[in-house]
Amino acid sequence: MPLPLHGVRILDLTRLLPGPFATRVLADLGADVVKVEEPRGGDGLRAIPPLAGGEGAAFQALNHGKRSVALDLTRAEGRAAFLRLAERSDAVVESFRPGVLGRLGLGWPALHAACPTLVLCSISGYGQDGPYAARAGHDLDYLALSGVLALSGAREAPSAPGVQVADLAGGAWPAVAGLLAALLGRVAGGEGVHVDVSMAEGALALLSPWLAAARSRGAPLVRGGEALGGGAACYGVYRTADGRHVALGAIEPKFFSAFCDAVGHPELAARQWEAGGGALRAELEAIFAARTRDGWAAFAAEHDACVMPVLEGEEPQRDPQLRARGAFLEVPVRDGGPPVLAVASPVRFGADRPHAAPPLPAPRLGEHGDEVLAEAGFSADEVAALRRAGVLGG
Repeated sequence: MPLPLHGVRILDLTRLLPGPFATRVLADLGADVVKVEEPRGGDGLRAIPPLAGGEGAAFQALNHGKRSVALDLTRAEGRAAFLRLAERSDAVVESFRPGVLGRLGLGWPALHAACPTLVLCSISGYGQDGPYAARAGHDLDYLALSGVLALSGAREAPSAPGVQVADLAGGAWPAVAGLLAALLGRVAGGEGVHVDVSMAEGALALLSPWLAAARSRGAPLVRGGEALGGGAACYGVYRTADGRHVALGAIEPKFFSAFCDAVGHPELAARQWEAGGGALRAELEAIFAARTRDGWAAFAAEHDACVMPVLEGEEPQRDPQLRARGAFLEVPVRDGGPPVLAVASPVRFGADRPHAAPPLPAPRLGEHGDEVLAEAGFSADEVAALRRAGVLGG
């Protein structure tokens, strides 16, 4: 049974993390993703250690199953070849700074003229316009601008989250949603559109309900003081007897009451939202310090109380729930060495349907140049001429 995006071709001009993550999701959904890379090195993630099979493990986790064409877009012949590829594609995803694609002669007007049904999805730090559009930046900068960083960490000072929130939740997933919406709209209206994704605005969107609450109460958001950010004792991380940690996420009164009953302190339930929460937190700290983390894991299995051990290192890979769901997969590498660990698509279509194609190795730089160009109508002589001119690499 084919996957939902079977037959959809995506030209992927992105590098590093947000764009490749987004196109990895699209590939998991069945799209034919063709990475178009510059011939001298390609995606910089290829060279970032640790390496597996001669290339970055992170690169292989994000790009397995895609195809690669090494094309020099600084050359007129390369740009002309790209436009011919675009004519036979459904979408282009790019993550250059705003204006770069246009200076190459491959901006939205040129792509739209070459293929009116094509969708262009641009992922950038601050969006395609505005006073910050051309600024350099990375995940931490976008979090800082959006206000998300100010809410991260202890009261004393903000700290960086453990994962790239703006890149992935603020950039990659909005790009997937925008591109799929544009493809659906194209079916209805016939024309492609330019999807503009700002990672800073994507991170800002994560604050939407909390900003509304802050405005309504007449006081700004405070790091460590919000109910779900360290302010409520019923929603936090607690140290256990063996120095490990568990998470208590008992927001609804029924879950906090169930927890209090199960630990033999039903009187605490009425204090769930007491002002400040410090006294209640101290009592909960003592309760959690009486058992080991694995003891609390057994407690969580027995009681419906929103308690979960904090898994560390390789522990998630051994968790029975994640294993039962097939949350991890092993990506083969070209040299026959140990496979690369990757995360399976989190999008499922029911137990009787595949949710992603079986993992294939990540492409070598330019590995599929000849076949992709041939599919776009290039003759063998044209392909050979591009290689002789140094426009087509790999």
